[in-house]
Amino acid sequence: MIDFKHTDTPIDFEIVRSKVSESGLTDMGKTTIRELVRLVNKIEKATSKKFVRMEMGVPGLTPPEVGTNAEIAALKRGVASKYPMIEGLEELKFETSRFAKLFLDIDVTFEHCIPTVGSMQGAIATFLITCRRDVNKDTTLFIDPGFPVQKQQHRVLGLKYETFDVYNYRGEKLKDKLESYCSKGNISTLIYSNPNNPSWICFTDTELRIIADVANKYDIIVMEDLAYFGMDFRSDYSKPGVPPFQPTVAKYTDNFILLISSSKAFSYAGQRIGVVVISDKLFDRSFPDLKRFFVSDKLGYAMIYGSVYSLSAGAAHSAQYALAAMFEAVNDGSYNFIEDVKEYGERAKIMKQLFVNNGFTIVYDKDEDLPLADGFYFTFSYKNMSGSELIERLLYYGICALSLEITGSEHTEGLRACVSQVGFDQMETLGKRLQIFNEHHS
Repeated sequence: MIDFKHTDTPIDFEIVRSKVSESGLTDMGKTTIRELVRLVNKIEKATSKKFVRMEMGVPGLTPPEVGTNAEIAALKRGVASKYPMIEGLEELKFETSRFAKLFLDIDVTFEHCIPTVGSMQGAIATFLITCRRDVNKDTTLFIDPGFPVQKQQHRVLGLKYETFDVYNYRGEKLKDKLESYCSKGNISTLIYSNPNNPSWICFTDTELRIIADVANKYDIIVMEDLAYFGMDFRSDYSKPGVPPFQPTVAKYTDNFILLISSSKAFSYAGQRIGVVVISDKLFDRSFPDLKRFFVSDKLGYAMIYGSVYSLSAGAAHSAQYALAAMFEAVNDGSYNFIEDVKEYGERAKIMKQLFVNNGFTIVYDKDEDLPLADGFYFTFSYKNMSGSELIERLLYYGICALSLEITGSEHTEGLRACVSQVGFDQMETLGKRLQIFNEHHS
């Protein structure tokens, strides 16, 4: 239990201490998102005080009507009583292919776009394939920091993984670092998110080319998690078919599988719908070792009728209609999804300044030599405190964030803040609580 010099904290000191003790969480640095959510919910209920919630990446915006209206219409037509095709709704596959061309500037046949129950299912379905396609390539390399659940998926599946924090290996330095892992011959898959959860770094074209070159050299599949599609607000990726396009490794290699989510970019998280996009050449490639687990050695066939089918009898039927309608609207230029989510960047800019003004430091602060974008996440630390200690201390001040330790970051003193649940009406409260925290600890 942490010792405090001040007990006159914004949230009742004894109640917080009691709830932390009852939780049984002995190391906050290793606490998962859902465990933190549960703990803070209990404190809020016991104190009737609202926290500034930054621990979980929950969309904080209203979903677009074009999606909800399409889903309602589909439900009224009775699709809820019908199983969707495993390979997905044809309208959605077609619009996904268009979306890839108009916003990524890549060509992918619509048959190779597969709806999944969110990118979480897309990821685990892909790992089942990529880590079993070659008996000698059984390990995933995470370019971290990254989404902790994807490592949990590896543990559940009994799959191997290695990891490194990319913070000190940006730009040309990335090549030698990747070579040090990939040259051993056991790496099947490279995975990263871009923009990145939790650090919000965004890989440059130089870095994406390096990743592609290494993948081509060692026949490694690159999984690019585009959960925050187009949300690097330093560039305008909102116009269909017009540069600049969302940066992607798919411009430089055929060994790609993309995870595209509706959760953040379209604020459609509750319906659990996303798509996996597999390159045309990779989809049709044969890997004899896949026959150990699947009826076909063709990667795409094994993915749909082996992996995805084993996890779910298709993605929710009505939700597929919703995503198809949203993709169609952005493809046609009638709905600007980037304009809707720009608010996250505005929130982040204010929040980061509040932290800096009160003695905190931004941990991941640059993309090579450029200042980091303001977006869905940012990272912070406080003086010489460990991440575990900082999480627990902030609870007494009505602030909750996630440790970077569980994301594969080497900055174990840092925390990840998500801006989505912090409205503009909470900024003043956040500023006051941070000021009190700094006064108590400076």
